[in-house]
Amino acid sequence: NTSDNPLLAAPAGSGKTVCAEFAMLRMFNERPDGRCVYIAPYNETVEHRLADWTRRFAAVSDRVKVAALTGETSADLKILERNNVILSTPVNWDILSRRWKQRKNVQNVALFIVDEMHLVGGEMGPVIEVITSRMRYISSQTENETRIVALCTSVANAKDLGDWIGASSHSLYNFHPNVRPIPLEIHIQGTDIPHYASRMLAMSKPMYSALTNHSATKPVMIYTADRKHCRITAFDIIAYASVEESPDRFLHCSKEDIEPYTAKLKDKTLREAVQGGVGMVHEGMVQSDRDLVLHLYRSNAIQVLVVAKSAAWSVFASAHLVIVMGTESYDGKEHRYIQYPITDVLQMMGHAGRYGEDAVGKAVIMCHTPNKEIYKKFLHEPVPVESHLDHFMHDHMSAEIVTKVIENKQDAVDWITWTLFYRRLTQNPNYYNMTGTTHRHTSDHLSELVETVVKDLEQSKSISVEDDENDLSALNLGMIAAYYYIRYTTIELFNSSLKEKTKIKGVIEILSNASEYAGLPMRHGEEKALRQLAAHVPITTASMKYTDPHTKAFLLLQAHFSRLNLAGDLALDQRTVLNDTIRLVQAMVDVISSSGWLKPALAAMEVAQMAVQGLWDSSSNLMQLPHFDKELCDKCAAAEIETVFDLMDMEDADRNKLLALSDAKMGQIAAVCNKYPNVTLEYEVVDKDEVEAGEQVQLVVKLERENEGDVGGAVHAPHYPKDKEEGWWLVVGDPATNTLASIKRVNLQRKATVKLDFTAPEQVGKANFTLFFMCDSWAGCDQEYEFDLDVKEASEEEEDDE
Repeated sequence: NTSDNPLLAAPAGSGKTVCAEFAMLRMFNERPDGRCVYIAPYNETVEHRLADWTRRFAAVSDRVKVAALTGETSADLKILERNNVILSTPVNWDILSRRWKQRKNVQNVALFIVDEMHLVGGEMGPVIEVITSRMRYISSQTENETRIVALCTSVANAKDLGDWIGASSHSLYNFHPNVRPIPLEIHIQGTDIPHYASRMLAMSKPMYSALTNHSATKPVMIYTADRKHCRITAFDIIAYASVEESPDRFLHCSKEDIEPYTAKLKDKTLREAVQGGVGMVHEGMVQSDRDLVLHLYRSNAIQVLVVAKSAAWSVFASAHLVIVMGTESYDGKEHRYIQYPITDVLQMMGHAGRYGEDAVGKAVIMCHTPNKEIYKKFLHEPVPVESHLDHFMHDHMSAEIVTKVIENKQDAVDWITWTLFYRRLTQNPNYYNMTGTTHRHTSDHLSELVETVVKDLEQSKSISVEDDENDLSALNLGMIAAYYYIRYTTIELFNSSLKEKTKIKGVIEILSNASEYAGLPMRHGEEKALRQLAAHVPITTASMKYTDPHTKAFLLLQAHFSRLNLAGDLALDQRTVLNDTIRLVQAMVDVISSSGWLKPALAAMEVAQMAVQGLWDSSSNLMQLPHFDKELCDKCAAAEIETVFDLMDMEDADRNKLLALSDAKMGQIAAVCNKYPNVTLEYEVVDKDEVEAGEQVQLVVKLERENEGDVGGAVHAPHYPKDKEEGWWLVVGDPATNTLASIKRVNLQRKATVKLDFTAPEQVGKANFTLFFMCDSWAGCDQEYEFDLDVKEASEEEEDDE
């Protein structure tokens, strides 16, 4: 009943989301025009909340409009403007809120809800910390009051979290892990075997015993390390049931009833498991299979759900019994098995206990015996939360320098004082390598940290340090990194590696080495699969390390361009790689343009097209159309039909005869052809007869789309993992000298007029230029026009002025 900033810390499954909904209802009551931003750590959580709240708020009021951010800035600004409940991951809100000084809608947020705040100590912690600190800072700098609501599991240092978000002692609620709406009975079982594979094998029978003893007929969720162990565990359960001569004991409906559902499953192995009453959920599944399995489990048609650890945060279901079968997973970067984060185990346990059905929930944790005491301690006590911002400060500080929130080193220290890191520094000095807890120690530690970060950013040419080594200002590379949300180490790599002779192959290699891909998971035994993949892609090098995530990114990009079918985890990793590709390539184009090189910039633009369409630059443009394969493209080439425009210009009868496809397929091809950009371009050099050496020249370009019907919406790109809006580049350059004179990004709907300014050559006489109109999404619709300028000597007056 207050508008204080509350921190609510309670175990998973305690109903914290309901409290968030109360805060939203209060906001709508107190500030009807207010805007609420809800931050959830994972995309799956955002999508789940979006579906749930869209349905439920629609029943309450037609004024409440719910939407989720996409990560595309232009689209997200519209979403923020048009909706009053905005859902986002930490990264997407960071992208949008960095430039808060220019964005009134970011300043006008009335309610800021951060879910799973305890993950501030995890992998995405620094971003959660920065955006939460930023919202408090914005509220202090503007007259718009923002209420911050933080939700997390039971934490040991709730007071520090509360101080950080501005919660008073009256609005800080930290419940003990044992205080749950449904009591949780926890059993921890240790296995002595040190060898991982043997230990997992040895856990199989105890897991089945726990299942039958604790939850013979009630729903059970079993967590395993990965997809492989998901399958092994599911079929072990079915095998044990068969030995007991009750093979259908986990199937709670007749075979005839479940048959229509299993027939829809695309994965044959999954189909067999579900017929035995055991479902599986892992990250390599197709969405339709996943949805169907969860539907069967929630409706109690199947009793057991085996879930891969990676899906712990994206499965929204509950069980009477949760079994965590092993608490270690393979880390490809370190080439060893590592413990699950405690936060993940708590999340898994949070699925135990069904509201209105169970008097008590049960959890069985099966682990290596030496770790048993660790889990006894941490599963029964609040979780300590520490900041990791000091290890990830470079990119965030660089972004604040770009937006002029930080203009000198003292500003940088002041900026840090808004963070959780600053509050934990004196509370746990040893953890942060600090020698004492006095004000002097803290001040020296922060100054040293700022000096180190600033020095690294200066060496990478992201920022410059001026005026007695104190004032900080952003350089071009820093601005590019902040704009495209990429790491300063990546932009440094691009700047040092891209050369004036870089071709498409070089662009792909450099792109693969971006720091963003260093976190690609390397799974046990994956080296063999990558070697096999390397045999089917066109570009390989002798020095390739198959245990390196950058090599993996390099191969997955080529597999995408070659349209190779990848299964399971590799397909999932390929989507992860492609999600970052376009913004990395756009940043590359900007870095190359800053150096004034034409051909590498055009090569990078072609790589953007290749990434969206899943084609090589040498592939037929017709491959962008539905139902076209290499055989059909070769058939068209033999008939001298090589482009989409050639196909569109054919007579209907000739086209039908050539393609020999059904009416339905022809209709789908026609729909994509109608979206394929047909743009008329006209250009004119302003005062063409009066161009003087070294002076500014203006080129006016008029663009008009000839396509009929609706031209908005996403590009047809079935091989690209997310919706992509069409974008264009206009470039003026001289291919003969490989110089780029001017470049501009263009978003074209129906018509656009664009002005390009560039400097005339110093040399008097005829100068040749080419105007390029390049798409970032479609291949084969680029245009180029040659034009020349008659450059005259600079007039005497201007020389005198100089």
